[in-house]
Amino acid sequence: MKKTVLFLVTLALLVGLTLPSFAFDFDEPISTSAGRGKVISVEEGQREEVDFVEGYIVTVEITSGAYKGKVIEIKNMLTGNLAYDLPVKAGDKIILTIEEYMDGTEFIISDYARDTYVYGIIAIFFLLILLVGKMTGLKTLVTLCLTAFFIVKVLLPGILKGYDPILLTIGISILITVITILLIGGINIKSFSAILGVLGGVLAAGFITFYIGTKVRLTGLSATEANMLMYIPQNIEFDFTRLLFSGIMLGALGAVMDVAMSVASSMEEVRKINPSISRKELMISGMNVGKDIMGTMSNTLILAYAGSAIPLLLLFMAYEINMVEIVNLDVIATEIVRAIAGSIGLILTIPITTLASGILLEKIKEKKIEA
Repeated sequence: MKKTVLFLVTLALLVGLTLPSFAFDFDEPISTSAGRGKVISVEEGQREEVDFVEGYIVTVEITSGAYKGKVIEIKNMLTGNLAYDLPVKAGDKIILTIEEYMDGTEFIISDYARDTYVYGIIAIFFLLILLVGKMTGLKTLVTLCLTAFFIVKVLLPGILKGYDPILLTIGISILITVITILLIGGINIKSFSAILGVLGGVLAAGFITFYIGTKVRLTGLSATEANMLMYIPQNIEFDFTRLLFSGIMLGALGAVMDVAMSVASSMEEVRKINPSISRKELMISGMNVGKDIMGTMSNTLILAYAGSAIPLLLLFMAYEINMVEIVNLDVIATEIVRAIAGSIGLILTIPITTLASGILLEKIKEKKIEA
């Protein structure tokens, strides 16, 4: 009994003595910043393996920030998980996390430097738009920048401040639609018809998503990023279901806008070629054009969503999970509702645009006859 008590007392003393040093090792950094670096060499011969984690020494020259020009050595740890490991070689450009502590500075390889290539492909995209589209291409770039501005500076900050994501998305969608179509198509019947078609299609997609999503109890938490939102420093209580619905509406906007503009533009061209065409014949022409677009655009939406879910679908196939379980999973039900609701919105855009264009063009024709 005495030996047991003595052992416990000794153990408690040892734990008490080691806790301060343990806490110190995991002390929070005074400041954290990011920097850039270039890998000079990788010393393969100095690999170390501890607890199944392999590490080797990487010599890095810091190329930006307060430590620019400094050459440092970093122990790069590899776990064998390709999703988290960052194997590097001489010449690689990397992003560093720089953590300042009371007793020194720690440098960590946090990622590869990818932004140069990202900006490069964006520049090529912009250049091609200008070369092929000329003035229309310039207008397209302006609308792209405005769309990015509304999303980054209005929609996202608004949601972070606690505003309703669905109402914000509807408002942003209206602004993007009106500005984009009027800037590209001009102020005319074609543009007004397309605007009405887009708004009808997007609102239809939103309503269907909301109704079906509520019935099937979609949580909006199927994506990892949505789960991470629960731990952001702003301490906002998001309605993840409404976030999901707003995302589906915004995702459908581009395809719906394309369909509406194509139908309205084709109907206006038909009227120019044959001014005496009746409203019924004009609307039949518009519907025929819309049907052709519908066949390809619906596939575009569904293939886009399916393409992003290939790893997940492969997992289901590999483990031979039955169809009943698959369809009832939150993540799969979410993607199905997303794809189908967007496609329904796209399909409804065709008759809405056709009807709006037929009525408006007929009104213009009647005014010209009266004049």
